[in-house]
Formats: sequence, C-alpha cells, structure tokens
Amino acid sequence: MTSLLRAGNACSNTLADHITATQLALAQLPKKYRRGRRTLVRTDSGGGIHEFVNWLTARGRWLSYSVGMTITDAIHHAVLQVPSLAWTPAVEPGGEVHDGAWVAEITGHCLKKWPKGMRLIVRKGRPHPGAQLRFTDANGMRLTCFATNTPGTAIAGLELRHRQRARCENRIRNARASGLHNLPLHGFAQNQIWLEIVQFALDLLASMPMLALTGQTRLWEPKRLHLLLFSAAAQLEDC
Repeated sequence: MTSLLRAGNACSNTLADHITATQLALAQLPKKYRRGRRTLVRTDSGGGIHEFVNWLTARGRWLSYSVGMTITDAIHHAVLQVPSLAWTPAVEPGGEVHDGAWVAEITGHCLKKWPKGMRLIVRKGRPHPGAQLRFTDANGMRLTCFATNTPGTAIAGLELRHRQRARCENRIRNARASGLHNLPLHGFAQNQIWLEIVQFALDLLASMPMLALTGQTRLWEPKRLHLLLFSAAAQLEDC
C-alpha cells in the first residue's frame, strides 16, 4: 500500500499527486509485470481528469487504465439517449447476471477532447433500499461512469473489473481502523512517522490472512481480528 501525507492546505485531485502516487505504486511491481497491458491503473472519479488520463495514455501500450468519471451534463444527456436494447446486463465474478444493473458504452460528443482510444462506459442500477438518489441519477436509477483504454473486451467484463476496485475501499477502511482515522500528533514529520507505522500494520494485515487463516476468517477486518484473534492469550509449553 502506498500512502502520501499532504499538507492541510493542499488542493485535492491535483495532477502532481496522481502522478506521484501512480509512479510509487508502479515502482513496487516486478519488472515482468510492467510489460504489455498486464499493468492496470484503477482510480475513483478523482482520477478522471483530462491531464491525468493524458499522462496515462502517454505511457504507451504497456499501461492500461480504468478511471472513474464524474457524471457531467453531457454524459447525463447521452445516457438518456441510449436505446433500451443497447443496455447489457452487468455480471458477477462467476459470470452470472447481476440483478438490477445494466451497462452501456457511450460514444460521440462525450469523447471529444479526450485521448484517442478511450472508451466511456456507464452503469445504471437500482439503488439499494434507503439510498438517496443524486442529481446525476436518472429515471430512478443510480448512474456511475468510468473510462478505459482496454480494447476488444465486452463492456460487462470491463465494468466488473472496474467495480472490483472496491477492494481498495476496504483497505482504506482498514487503515482508518488501524490508526488513520485521525492524525494524533502536531508536527508534519511526526504524523509522517505515524503514517509509516500504520502502513506497516496494514502490510501485516494483508499478508497474515493469506499465510495463517482459512475460509471466511481471511475476510475479517481489524476490529474482528482484534476481538477474536489478537486478544487471545498465548500459551507457553515446556520444551
């Protein structure tokens, strides 16, 4: 996991931050995974800005991207023009249909001024019970959108691939539960050290389930691990 500590007055969604974080993440990969389109960069809608997509495109053929996009007025209007037969059911990892969700590819004016080869894919789905609709939603359906440069792949598979980025949100939630909910110290350098300690804990939380746990226990998050595992008393036996 790569984390960067920014000053409190720093702007969000800046090109420099996106590039730095991406470069640090790519530097951790073995060289054999930096060839061809096997390397995929996924972001939420914070990465869906022209400058960052242009930078990713300029990396050449060895890098693929799947970045979230903000539902602009142009995209919203384009979604309303998509014929009903153009919507494809979304799928689950096992290949079964994801009930209540559909995907479609948007072309035309929405891709103007974006890099050549970029594909724009929209998902519409029924919101879960109790969810509030947003201004960018349409006809009672929750809309999300992402862009990718992966060619020749069914849009349902691309949408599933992008949706699986939710694992990153799990890591963020675990980070907050492991000490990043608040930065407790006063100095920037002190909090940088705190961040490094939390990252070390997160590395252990990521590797320990694969090495020592099985079944559903591998999905336990920090609070449950602390309650059911880390708090268990050790037993020493005479040799």
